[in-house]
Amino acid sequence: MCGINGFTFGNEELIRQMNQLVKHRGPDDDGVFVNEQVSFGHTRLAILDLSPKGHQPMWSFDNQLVIVFNGEIYNFQDVRKELIERGYSFHSESDTEVLLAAYHADGPECLKKLNGIFAFAIWDLRCRELFVARDRVGVKPLYYCTRGKDLIFSSELKAILAHDIPRILDQEALNIYLRLLYVPAPLTMLRGIRKLEAGSYLLWRDGQLRQERYWQPSDFSDLATPDEAREQIRFLLKDAVRLQLISDRPVGVFLSGGIDSTVITALASEALGRQVKTFSVGFDIWPEKYNADVALARETSQHFGTDHHEFIITGKDAAETLPQVVYHMDEPVANATQIATYLLSKYTREQVVVCLGGDGGDELFGGYERYRLSRLISRFQRLPRVAQKTTLMFLLGEKGRGKREKFQIPPGGERYLAFMAQKESAVSRVLRQDYNNPDTTNKFYARQYFNSELRTPNSELNIDFEKHFMLADIRSWLVDESLIRTDKMSMAWGLEQRVPILDHRLLELALKIPTNWKIQGKNTKAIFKEALKEYLPEHVLRQPKRGWSSPASHWLRTDLKDLAYQALAGDYTSDTKEIFDFAAIRVMLDRHISKEEYQMNLLWALLHFQMWYRRFNISIA
Repeated sequence: MCGINGFTFGNEELIRQMNQLVKHRGPDDDGVFVNEQVSFGHTRLAILDLSPKGHQPMWSFDNQLVIVFNGEIYNFQDVRKELIERGYSFHSESDTEVLLAAYHADGPECLKKLNGIFAFAIWDLRCRELFVARDRVGVKPLYYCTRGKDLIFSSELKAILAHDIPRILDQEALNIYLRLLYVPAPLTMLRGIRKLEAGSYLLWRDGQLRQERYWQPSDFSDLATPDEAREQIRFLLKDAVRLQLISDRPVGVFLSGGIDSTVITALASEALGRQVKTFSVGFDIWPEKYNADVALARETSQHFGTDHHEFIITGKDAAETLPQVVYHMDEPVANATQIATYLLSKYTREQVVVCLGGDGGDELFGGYERYRLSRLISRFQRLPRVAQKTTLMFLLGEKGRGKREKFQIPPGGERYLAFMAQKESAVSRVLRQDYNNPDTTNKFYARQYFNSELRTPNSELNIDFEKHFMLADIRSWLVDESLIRTDKMSMAWGLEQRVPILDHRLLELALKIPTNWKIQGKNTKAIFKEALKEYLPEHVLRQPKRGWSSPASHWLRTDLKDLAYQALAGDYTSDTKEIFDFAAIRVMLDRHISKEEYQMNLLWALLHFQMWYRRFNISIA
């Protein structure tokens, strides 16, 4: 796991500046390769083959290819065996050398053989071609931009800003951010800088840039029986954990009170056959609300006999840490749990260099309440019209009039956003008319995630919107809200997080599992829990589903109040007063602090945006 940088011209000073800006991603080593056509930079976090043989940039055996690589190829030993049979030899024990040889042998087709998380670039001296790729699910980030005929790329957006590039706000991204609290790929908050989408690669040659998608789930046909689904879930997740435990440095597990991290802890303990280090985070207030997960994790640790470590965060910690979080995130993502992840990663890095997490289980197996409610709506809409009114009364009662509107929304982007987006009335209060475009988000999601290309003949997506809902989350929310937080906050401390549930084989399997095996009444993630029940202690199974949250609303009223009033004022930056109505924001903040109104999500989004805008010296034109 590392940081990679590059561009299509020669400049050693500039590539070294980029390396310095992502040094936290790779504190163990760094290197550059520069000629007239290309500059490559790399900062190394040594995980496999800790010797100098793993140094990057790395050359192929014939000195015709050079690579910079961020990530891990979990099945590199199998790929290596195949390449040896084809006549290749190796001088290190690193997965980087195997990846380079695989590209030498098969070009872009090698991506189909890889099981891993990665972003890498290869310069081919034979044809002066640059190849840049990102893993199937999008666990590792990759930013890029073009300047004239040149291509610039990096693991982090801040390194691209080392170049003389205009730092101009992207208004489309701004409108989506205020409604969804993050910016989905390929957009970033800066005009002209893009995220490479998951499962895609770039080819640059002679000033021409081409993007291709090499992987996208396409088989949504239902499995034959629940037994088949349960058997494959168990097999694939066990294999994913086995593969992802490979490391030449200490490995631990992030353990919460939830099902996913509990299963990962159990399988890691089983695979290693020894005590596993586990790590949890909590808060110093309201234990019954915010520390239920810590208590459950402690009980789970005792059940599996792990070497358990807890870290408790205070409001003072949050206030001191937020500026660093804003810097390391590169662009706003309005989720206050970043602070907890950042500080937990710092604490965890003192003992291990690799940590497994439970990310992805809810998106793959129907764990979120929004999927259950959407399924309820889909079933409701199939009722005869005469029965719908009576059913609504039964489900919602007289007091549920405000919720009835959702039951009329047809499947598609509009329903998706009804669950995912902030209330339009709140956004329009704070965003000035010249910058406010409510249709931007609808159009973007209709184009990217709900267009006709996603519907194949006889596809289950045509009749089961909830599969489509989960796939849209996997392609957008999971990558650009959840995984980006995980990457940026852990790699700020040179800690590699791996996500076994997001093994692409398990993802492909999940999309072939009928929704009614995942969601059974109020029982969400049913098939997953059934498949792995032998690894789930009773104290975990009997817990209600709860999202991981932080006491950020309380922090805004206490330790972060002064910063909030300072940052959410018209004189905090030079020109965002043209974008926002700060008088309205002040009223919203006042009312939130006095508990007259709850606007935590939007206020946090505005706070993060303002701090980011000033920290990175952004302009509106």
